[in-house]
Amino acid sequence: MSSIQPVQGGDATSQLAAAQAAAAASAPKPPSDNANQPKPQAADTVQISDAGKAALQKAQESQTQELRETKAQTAQEAARGDAQAKRLMAREAAAQKLAQG
Repeated sequence: MSSIQPVQGGDATSQLAAAQAAAAASAPKPPSDNANQPKPQAADTVQISDAGKAALQKAQESQTQELRETKAQTAQEAARGDAQAKRLMAREAAAQKLAQG
């Protein structure tokens, strides 16, 4: 800690001003305005393997095919044990039941 030295030959006002200047110099500085702002986070990136990309493309193609099928085709597939067709038919039946009230 620094000590405050009296000003030689000065009046009380100049001594007070010197003391205040010394106190201000040794006082902790308030954080700047930038310190209150959140720092940007680094963006996360994801790398998808070729196998993952192929699986995603196959799933999208399968979903597109299901959208193009008629209800009769879906019923045939469900009758043959296609789990996706069974789920689709169950969702459609539930939606129809809700619509009828």
